Amino acid sequence: MKKNVFLFFPLLVFGLAVQVKAQTPVSFPKDSVIQLFGIVMTADSLRGIPAASVIVTGKGRGTITNSDGVFSIAVLKGDKITFSSIGFKNKTIDIPRNLTDNQYSVIQLLISDTAYLPATILRPRPTREQFERDFVNDVIPDDNYEIARKNTDEASRRLMLATLPMDGREAVNYQLKQRAAKYYYSGQLPPMNIFNPLAWADFIKSWKRGDFKSNTQ
Repeated sequence: MKKNVFLFFPLLVFGLAVQVKAQTPVSFPKDSVIQLFGIVMTADSLRGIPAASVIVTGKGRGTITNSDGVFSIAVLKGDKITFSSIGFKNKTIDIPRNLTDNQYSVIQLLISDTAYLPATILRPRPTREQFERDFVNDVIPDDNYEIARKNTDEASRRLMLATLPMDGREAVNYQLKQRAAKYYYSGQLPPMNIFNPLAWADFIKSWKRGDFKSNTQ
């Protein structure tokens, strides 16, 4: 029995050690983290480049420079740092692994990246008559003001009103009005405005005022 206890005790200690090691989060050595700071400048005029990207390659993190081109970021020894900005060539540097201090400063110069565009040849019209003909027949797309004017035109609105189907609210209101009229005149004939003298009087007044004339213009 004692022999079994002596064999079980080392196994128990080894299992606890493995469990504690597995639960302990992985952390970098304290002396491997350094503060990288410096300035990113143009190589030709030595001016600070604002909003330049300072990326730790392969780590998915980084920072940008301020309005004077100055930056500061925490990195690890041996990291690769990539500097980039629009209009300049990218530059990648390595952080030395044998640093004895916890700070590292750099002055990074970026070279302008020249983009060459294809040549464009401008040729005049052969004759003045051809230029005038092409200028007059050229189709100019409508601007926002002209598009809005066409959409709010009375004829266009009437055409849209006649062709577009009613929405849900309009359909429900129309059915409710039809049902209310049906129940209201249940058992009798609905009135006809052609024999209503008041309707004729309103029609004559509207005609004299020119309501129908203004509506047709």
